[in-house]
Amino acid sequence: MRRTAPIIIATLICVLLISMAAAVALGPSGIAFGSLLTSDNAWMILWEIRLPRVIAAALVGCGLAVAGTAMQALFRNPMADPYIIGTSSGGALGATLAIVFFAGTGRTVLAFAGAMIATFTVYFIARRGGKIPVETLLLSGVALATLLSALLSFLMYTAGKSLHQIMFWLMGGFWNISWNDVVVALPILIGGAGIYLFARDLNILALNEEDATHLGVNVERAKQILLALSAFVTGIAVAVAGSIGFIGLITPHVMRLIVGPDHRFLFPAAALAGAILLVWADALTRTFTSDMPVGILTACFGAPFFIYLLRSRMKA
Repeated sequence: MRRTAPIIIATLICVLLISMAAAVALGPSGIAFGSLLTSDNAWMILWEIRLPRVIAAALVGCGLAVAGTAMQALFRNPMADPYIIGTSSGGALGATLAIVFFAGTGRTVLAFAGAMIATFTVYFIARRGGKIPVETLLLSGVALATLLSALLSFLMYTAGKSLHQIMFWLMGGFWNISWNDVVVALPILIGGAGIYLFARDLNILALNEEDATHLGVNVERAKQILLALSAFVTGIAVAVAGSIGFIGLITPHVMRLIVGPDHRFLFPAAALAGAILLVWADALTRTFTSDMPVGILTACFGAPFFIYLLRSRMKA
């Protein structure tokens, strides 16, 4: 633990609150907070449109960052995240099935089921002798994501009137977010809290699995629970906002450099940073790009970051 970690976390909390207030005010038609007392339209825009959207963005960013942090620790691989290893794709397939066949009913449940199946599939494919080599993990994730993309393409081909909705939803964004969506996203906090309970175990697992076992950690049980919780969090995030990539890759890596590898501090720091990043990404796309899907923006800076990590690992 670095001595400055608690100060950094407190600073991130302040930055998140300021960011959320600024994001509520930003938009194609800015809101002067003084007008809330005199204009019903300004109050409606604030309460019914922007506030739930900003809260949902913060929750989704928090969830993806926590899930990414858990996966990187679990696989002992800084390039693991829900998007790259196929968890998001599994969630997207499940949610698309709900849109096509059930008019969106049960989207959260099917997204969670799809994320869970995809995560454990990659885990069992990549696992060799108790270890998960980086090359095997990435190739397994790419192979599974390709298969899931083919299934998604087939569903889109047969979707009919739902095609437009699926297309925009798969690119990731926060259009038409309501308070109901915020309620759906709230269990992300529960899943994140469950993951945090394993912070000590993950610190021990960072050594190696044999030492962790000798120190009283039930390694396989911890892996299964963490994978399930990560899939749960990712599935809810995908059900609410669609497929948004690289938040779970970037924020844990950057926060690890700032607060250190102790997961007792890394988890909250990454969660806050992910929330800040996605709140600002959504605010910028909403304000300056006519509400372009936020997943496009995160991919634009996330993909080069992934390439940088891959090249750095190859040189090492």
